[in-house]
Amino acid sequence: MNKKEYLEKRQGLINEAENLINNGKIEEANAKMEEVKKLDNQWEEIAKAQANLNALNDSNKGLDITNLTGDKGVDGVVVDTLEKNAVATDVDMFNTVEYRKAFMNNVLRGTPIPDKFVNADANTKTTDVGSVIPTTVLEKIVEKLEATGMILPLVTRTSYKGGLAIPTSSVKPVATWVAEGQGSEKQKKTTGQIVFSYYKLRCAVSVSFETSVVTLGVFETTLINNIAEAMTKALEQAIISGTGEGQPTGILTETAPEGQNIDIAADADVDYETLINAEAALPLSYESEAVWCMTKKTFMKFIGMTDQNGQPIARVNYGVSGRPERTLLGRTVVLNDYMTSLGASIEDDTVVAFLFNFKDYVLNTNYNITVKRYEDNETDDQVTKAIMLVDGKVVDNNSLVTLTKKVVEG
Repeated sequence: MNKKEYLEKRQGLINEAENLINNGKIEEANAKMEEVKKLDNQWEEIAKAQANLNALNDSNKGLDITNLTGDKGVDGVVVDTLEKNAVATDVDMFNTVEYRKAFMNNVLRGTPIPDKFVNADANTKTTDVGSVIPTTVLEKIVEKLEATGMILPLVTRTSYKGGLAIPTSSVKPVATWVAEGQGSEKQKKTTGQIVFSYYKLRCAVSVSFETSVVTLGVFETTLINNIAEAMTKALEQAIISGTGEGQPTGILTETAPEGQNIDIAADADVDYETLINAEAALPLSYESEAVWCMTKKTFMKFIGMTDQNGQPIARVNYGVSGRPERTLLGRTVVLNDYMTSLGASIEDDTVVAFLFNFKDYVLNTNYNITVKRYEDNETDDQVTKAIMLVDGKVVDNNSLVTLTKKVVEG
């Protein structure tokens, strides 16, 4: 059994346990969680055996004793030496059952993480780190982040080192025709650059557990769900409307290219012509993957409207999964709760909907999530906070078309 097979089998058992819990079959769920623990122990034994084998392979080194001469000891040829306590291993210590249990005890009871795990990975050191989230749990958090959000799965995700200036061509490549045997001057030029910063996303999770009876499986599942839910909302809100001050820069912070903003008069409402004008403003080379983005209340304004042939311009279909799929004039609509709805009270000119290709937004994160446990001085509750470094920016705004509701003057 390799690591991939182990993780797939483990997730399958956890999914079965979750379904059983949701259906009220607690005893059967506990049995599934016991299977998870047995599988974890089995994998830990496999990992240890592999580490020992690697150590044995590397320890088959010593001295060439075929030419030993002299009166005072050894005048041999040193082939290789082994450093004291050096052990060759590719085992991820943060993925062992031992560490995962230590992590659970640290979060639930404040038990210190054993010294052998503290700062074991230099890449995870920051001034605000408590303990590293186990690898298995981290992978599930990332998987859930990318699967549950409405907007997060659409953007381009990278893992560049923060603080570096990255040429935009690195994240959005451009192909150029060249003559045989000749280079292209355009290929040698940097058309722009994007600098990713170190913005800290903190998620405070307060979970009530009966610490004496909680199992490792239940603890990890609950932690995954809580952190993923909170961070998904924060990341998606930043993608839409982030200010760029202490957080990623959102799409709405961008100014649409000239001719790609459609105004809706203060005393007017959105209509069919508004959508036609927006579609006309979208450059042909960018229209294939651009989608509408707006709140549900704004979308409902289009329900009941028809085109010149009497066909509805807004449709809601239900796919195989049963989830509603919304379109405007045949173009996909992505809903969110992070924008101002059309019809809401506004004090300034406000974007109420926009067209955009989300692949032109880059979210940069190292996905190294760490946690720290502290006591809330006001409530005396034990709170666990998860921390992730992240930044995001629009790298190409040519697909951006905005609908702006004008404010009443005077």
